[in-house]
Amino acid sequence: MSTTILSFQNRVVIETLHNEGRSLRYIANYLDFSKTTIFNELHRLNGEYQAELAQTDFERKVSQRGRKSSLTKSLKHLISLKHLIKEKIQVQKWSPEQVAHVVGIAYKTVYNWIDQGWLDVQLPDLPDHGIRRHRAKEKRGTFSHGRSIEERPHKVETRQEFGHFEADTVLSGKRKGQAVATFLERKSRLTIVKRLHGRDSQSMTQAVLELASQLQDKLKTLTVDHGKEFANYQTIEQLTGTQVYFAHAYSPHERGSNENRNRVLRRFIPKGQAIEELSDYQLVQINWYLNSRPLKCLDWHTPIEIFLLNLRH
Repeated sequence: MSTTILSFQNRVVIETLHNEGRSLRYIANYLDFSKTTIFNELHRLNGEYQAELAQTDFERKVSQRGRKSSLTKSLKHLISLKHLIKEKIQVQKWSPEQVAHVVGIAYKTVYNWIDQGWLDVQLPDLPDHGIRRHRAKEKRGTFSHGRSIEERPHKVETRQEFGHFEADTVLSGKRKGQAVATFLERKSRLTIVKRLHGRDSQSMTQAVLELASQLQDKLKTLTVDHGKEFANYQTIEQLTGTQVYFAHAYSPHERGSNENRNRVLRRFIPKGQAIEELSDYQLVQINWYLNSRPLKCLDWHTPIEIFLLNLRH
């Protein structure tokens, strides 16, 4: 902590960690600066801290007295940035494009750093191991009743109205045991992961009823596949007033957002891992990681931001 000069990358890290609710001590230790430096930086401007505005203010003020820099300081700043990117990709399972947007660099730069070995990030750390994988053959039991997705109101397709969900089940790969249900709100892309104590329709029905109770009147429609866990759809409709629509067989694109989030979820819960091994705290953390990452389709807002904004209206 021999210097108090912050770089733009430092300010991006400060903004990111501050928005995550990290303490002054955590941010200071992460960047190897004093708490006083971090405190002064966060109070550089009135209002919410923004790295770009803070950098502009810094450059304006420093131009009046000259700016000192050194190779050592630059290297230190790059190392801090390296640690942040690595944490986002390996721990929080962000994609290189999401990380690049937050830290203010080209996403191809992140890939170049990975290829050059500078980030110490491997292909298995990336979404789909860096490539698109073939979809595995459906092995769950199915049934053929229910209301077709073709009858679903057009407003659900446009994503302009809040409260329309897609749902699915993610299994551990074992024949028996727990599973998790995933519910995705189409407008905000918020994903809710719930533990299922079984793989039958009764467990899924209970999970949907809990979700409906938590959302009150905000759960408007539910789009699912023909997995046997949704066989009690009539009970769901009667008890919640929510209409359930079924996608066509072998048409995962009709629930594309849910399928996409399930692929991301697999990075936290690999196939073969028993759901029973996951603690409730770990599931809470997974929910947070899925919903606190900025998405390009949301103009780089996070699902939790958009969800809470719509939930209040």
